[in-house]
This record gives sequence, structure tokens and C-alpha cells, in this order.
Amino acid sequence: MINTPVFAISSVVIVAITVWAIAAPDNADTVIGSVVEWISSAFGWWYFLVATLIVVFVLFIALSRYGTIRLGPDQSRPRYNVFTWGAMLFAAGIGIDLMFFSVSEPVTQYLAPPVGDGSNTEAARQAVVWTLFHYGITGWAMYALMGAALAYFAYRRGLPLSIRSALYPVIGKRVEGAVGDGVEIAAVIGTIFGIATSLGIGVVQLNYGLSFMFDLPQNTAMQVALIAVAVLMATASVVSGVDRGIRRLSELNALLALVLMLYILVTGKTRFLLDAIVMNVGDYVSRFPGMTLDTFAFDAPQEWLNAWTLFFWAWWIAWAPFVGLFLARISRGRTLRQFIVAVLTIPFAFIALWIAIFGNAALDIVISGNGAFGETAMNAPESAFYSLLDQYPGVLFSAGLATFTGLLFYVTSADSGALVMTNLTSRLEDPETDGPKWSRIFWAVATGLLTLAMLIVGGVTTLQNATIIMGLPFSFVMLLIMAGLHRALRSEVLLRGTGRTVLHSSLSERVGSERGVQRTWRQRLARTLSYPDRTGVRRYVDETARPALAAVVDELATRSITAHLEENREERTGIPHLDLTVEMGEGDPRFHYQLWPEKDDIPSFAMNSQSEDAAYYRLEVHLTEGSQQYDVMGYTREQLIGDVLDQYERHIEFLRLRNTPTLE
Repeated sequence: MINTPVFAISSVVIVAITVWAIAAPDNADTVIGSVVEWISSAFGWWYFLVATLIVVFVLFIALSRYGTIRLGPDQSRPRYNVFTWGAMLFAAGIGIDLMFFSVSEPVTQYLAPPVGDGSNTEAARQAVVWTLFHYGITGWAMYALMGAALAYFAYRRGLPLSIRSALYPVIGKRVEGAVGDGVEIAAVIGTIFGIATSLGIGVVQLNYGLSFMFDLPQNTAMQVALIAVAVLMATASVVSGVDRGIRRLSELNALLALVLMLYILVTGKTRFLLDAIVMNVGDYVSRFPGMTLDTFAFDAPQEWLNAWTLFFWAWWIAWAPFVGLFLARISRGRTLRQFIVAVLTIPFAFIALWIAIFGNAALDIVISGNGAFGETAMNAPESAFYSLLDQYPGVLFSAGLATFTGLLFYVTSADSGALVMTNLTSRLEDPETDGPKWSRIFWAVATGLLTLAMLIVGGVTTLQNATIIMGLPFSFVMLLIMAGLHRALRSEVLLRGTGRTVLHSSLSERVGSERGVQRTWRQRLARTLSYPDRTGVRRYVDETARPALAAVVDELATRSITAHLEENREERTGIPHLDLTVEMGEGDPRFHYQLWPEKDDIPSFAMNSQSEDAAYYRLEVHLTEGSQQYDVMGYTREQLIGDVLDQYERHIEFLRLRNTPTLE
């Protein structure tokens, strides 16, 4: 179901900007340039600070006790193998821009570094390191933060797979109102500009590639045609879903990129390139701490910062909601440590090899005396990659492979982006579902039109500037997400210390009689082996669950404790869900006990199921932090009251532990 406010406002804003850019390109170029100049002078330091804090935070989560927490129930396991998962996160997280910058940036940083003289040995070493820095763990840490937060709250806490869920520990129920809508609108707008930047770079690069191979014209008409092709391919892929469309394209994309990289390594100066790879990685590791907070306060190369570091950090931030939500969607069952370490290392290992091979190959050509190649790579970056391939044998093969690989990079960014923007603007029934197909098509088309509009205004530079602008609002949201995730993880660790278990261990010790009738072990076994239908759960809610929770509320009222019971209809199952809330002290989280109906398949080991496809219904306990993964269907009235009191006592103990100064 579409989230009407988020979809309507974000789509209106995007359409308005697109129309404005097409109708008045000169005015749009002037306004965007002025805003970027103000942001870079006032908030340049902010981008550096936020990027560094995110790196430190995700490393802390991975290496601390929180790293063992699973993104889902404790019994869940990953759905995709490492190669498939790594291919999808790589293809979604990096687009054709990697081909665009892997040659042009090292050459540019070598010839015109931000400080000092160029065209020397130190400039050559630092040139590739700058490119690794801009494509390195800083950006992937942003993806890891968003992916971990969204997957944790969706699969572990049972909240919707949306950005607002990650803010629940910080702002509470306000996430369901205008504040939550505003956060997701900012995410959608930032995301579409981030994707449009990649697509704009891709259009320019592919247009040059087709001109290079087939002597086709480089003009707006060709770029419109390329955008249309990408939209059509992305639409076909995204409508087919993650498993059949995005998964297969991502795997093929990764394999072809590997073949292209190995081709240059084998046919080029192999020993030199291998030496350079090792040196570049060492330089990156040793120089990273100083680079990550280097704002050039005394040198102030503002134009260089806008074109490179500030642009890249804003670009990663703009892509973070999109890639983070996509990673969460495919990462259920992994631990936080597995997730973060993999996100930081698997794609970056490939990127480091790619940049080191292509970047050093390009530098070698320039250093060997081909100044014309260097000037072309710096001043016409869309031609840099193909100009490099032209220096190697079999250029028709390598250029054709590069064009097809670039097209796949292009499409995988567009299709996964359309899917994620659809989900951001929808109210999803559960994390495994996606938004409506018509919405996926809408966002694929909207992204294509926005890309065209920005290219008309001023080409790739305008897209870069727009990304710096649109990434700023969401940078503040990312700090709130860090705070929310840390608070939730800390609460879970403290709750573990109070003795809470996933499946209630004290059921056998509770009062076993109801109205004088002793419940035997055979009756308990019958409850364990029963798989009730919808009617059975409704009857249990009416006859047992509602009276039991109402009795707890009444008893608390006699002791001057504010509590209330609410009942609402769960849309998917049509069964009521019951919410018992107890107000605690000021500043302390309320106790929330919810009975939530869930539909599930009858397991294969159930002896009496009539069909393998038959379903049954559970009544799961949810607390403030989400589902507790156990079913209370069949509990007696006294047993259910006992379960409420068990959880209430543990909540009180948790508050005591949380407020104990020695635990801080």
C-alpha cells in the first residue's frame, strides 16, 4: 500500500525540479551553483565529521559485544550465498561511475593535486590513494550503517522495513507522523538525485563508448535514447523482482567486470601493476587516518573539495538510504559482525583491485610521455576509460565488453533504485514484500527524466552539485540513526542480562489449573502440536486473551498504576491484535505487551496437516523491542496473565539495570 504523503510530496518535488530544470536551465544552473557554494563554505567540515563518525561507529558495532546480534531471529540464516550476496551489494552500491573515475581521477590527481606540485613520484602514489579514499571504506561504512539499522529493526524487532523504524528509539511514536514522513521524503529525494548522478555519468560515458566503437554522434538525442533504453531494461528487471531480475543481472555484472579487469592485468605490465596494487593498499591504510579529517583548513582548495571529497561524501550519503534498504532486504539472518565486515571488505577488495589496475595503468601511460592521453583523461573524463583501452591489444573486444559491462552497471543501479524508492514510499506488510509494480515503473521513469533534466542544465557538473545539496539534510538523519541503533542494541544486551529468552522457559512452572480443572501433560502436548485456523485464534482472543489482559489492567488500576488496553484489526489476517500499555516513571520507556496474529505455513513435520501448503495462525508476543518469537495460543487465562507479569517484572529489572550508574 502506498504511503500517500511520502509518495505525493516527494514525487511532486521531483517533478517540479525536473520541469524547472528543463524549462529554465540557465536559472537552474545559477541557483544550484550558488547553493553549492554556500554549503561548501558553511558545511564542508560537517561532511568530513559525519563521514568519520560513521566509520568509527560501524567498526565499534562490529568489534563489540553487539556484533553477535543477528539480523533476524536467532534461528534465522542467510538466504543468499556469499557470492550472490556480494555481487548484489556491489552492483547496487557502485554504478558505472567506477569506470568513469577509475582512470580520470588518478590522472587528474597526478597532474593537478589539491596541494603541492604534480607530475612527480609522490603525486603518482597519492593519486591512486585519493581515488581509493573516495571509493573506500568511508562510503561503505555509510551503507553498512543504514543496512544494519534497517535490517535490525525490521527482522529483529518486527518493525516495518523503513527508515523511520530506525528512529523509533530516539523520537518514539512521532515516527508515525509528520516527522517520520519528513525523514523518508528526504531519503527519497536524496536517493533519486544520487542515482540520477550515476545515470548521468553513465549516459555520457556510454554515449562516448558507442561513438568510439561505431562512430555514433555524441549529442542530446543519443543520450535521450540511452536513458530510454536504461529505463526499459530497469523496468523489466525491477518488475521481475529481486530473485529473478536484480540477482541475475548483479551476478553477470560482477563476472564481466572481473573479466575486464583481468584482461588489462594480463595484457598490460603485470608485474608493475601487482607491485602497484600492494603499494597502493599500504599507502591507503597508512594515510587514511590523516586524510579522513583533512579539511585543508590552511590550503583551502575549495574548488577541488567541491569536485571531489565533498561531492563523494554527499553522493555516498545520498545513496545510503537506497543501498542500505536494499542491503537490508537481502541480508536477513546474518550477524551484525558478519554484515558489517562483509560490506566493508567484499566490495572494497574488488574496488581496490579495479582502481589500482586501471588507475596505475593510466598513470604509467602518462609518465611514459603520453601527455595527450593525460590531458584527455583530465579534461574529458568520459573518454578516459576508452582511451586507456585503446592503448592495449584487442580494443574492439575490450571496448565492447566495457560498454556491455557499463550498461549492466547502469541498469542494476536504476532497477534496484526504483525498487527501493518504491519501498520507501510504501507501507509494506512485511520486510519480504515490495511495493506495487506501477510505482516501480513510475520511479524508474522519474529517475530517467530527472537525469535528462540535469544533463540539459549543465551536464555531470550540475548533477554533482545537486547531489551535494540533496545529501546535506539526510546527513543529520544518519546521526539520529546511529543514536537509535546504539540505544536499541544496548537495550537488547541489557535485556539479555535480565534472563529473557526467546521461547518462554517458565511455562511448565506456572499455575496449571483453571477454574478447578487440572491441565495435564497430555493437554499441554496437544497445545504444542495444534495448528489453529483463523476461527480458532479469534475465539481464543475473545474468550481468553482479552479477558486476561483486561484483568491485568483492572488490577493495576486498583494500585494507582496507569495502564490501558487497545484492540485493533490486523489487516493481513483479519484477526484483532491486543495492546497492553503500562505507563512507567517520567523518562522511562513504557511497558508494552502486544498479542499479534501471524500467519505461517504448517511445518512439514506436522503429522496431521492435510496439505503441504496449509497455513495456521500464531498469536505472538511483541514487546517494545519487537517480536519475542513465541506463541501463546492455547495458554490458559492464568498462564497468559503469568506471562504478562513475567515480562513486566523483567521490564522493571531492565529499568533498574539501565539506571544503575555502574553500567554506564
